[in-house]
Amino acid sequence: MPRRLAGLTLCAALIFTAAAQAAPAPKVGISSFAQLQTPLPYPYDEDADASAMVAAAKAQARAKHKLLLIDLGGNWCGDCRILAGTIEIPEVKAFVAAHYEMVTVDVGHFDKNLQIPAHYGITKRLEGVPSLLIVDPRTDALVDKGHISALEDARSMSPQALADWLAKWTPGGPS
Repeated sequence: MPRRLAGLTLCAALIFTAAAQAAPAPKVGISSFAQLQTPLPYPYDEDADASAMVAAAKAQARAKHKLLLIDLGGNWCGDCRILAGTIEIPEVKAFVAAHYEMVTVDVGHFDKNLQIPAHYGITKRLEGVPSLLIVDPRTDALVDKGHISALEDARSMSPQALADWLAKWTPGGPS
C-alpha cells in the first residue's frame, strides 16, 4: 500500500475511533431556543473570585474523573444566556453533570478575569463569548484548543447542536 494511502487510512481510523469514543449527546426535548424557559439565566457572578472558583472546580473534576468546563462570558451577552438556558434543560443538565465539572467566569466586556484564558495560552483578546475552555484536569491541558469560541454565535445553532458540541469532547463516559 503506498505510504500516502496508508497515512490517510490511519488518519481516518483515528478520527473514527475518536468519534466513536465520545459519549452520545443527550436528545434535547426542544427544537428551538424560543422554547427555553424565560427569563434566560444570568449565569455569571460578577463579584466572584474566578481564580478560586476555577481552582476548586478543577480539583473536583480531577477527583470525580470528569472534564473541567470553564464558561467565559458576560451577563450582557445573549448567546451566553442562550447557552446557560440550554444547559438548564433537564437532559442537557444531567449530561453536563455526568461528564463535566462546570464553572462560569465573568469576563466583563473582555476586561476581567483574563488570567483564566491566559493560563491556557490564550493571551490575545477573546474572539467572542461564550468561550468554552474544556480542560483535562489531570494534565491541566486544553482539550478544545482552536475551538473555544465555537459557540459565540450560539443563537444560530439549535439546542441539539449545542448538546452535540458539548458531547463531542467527552470520553465514552465518566470513569
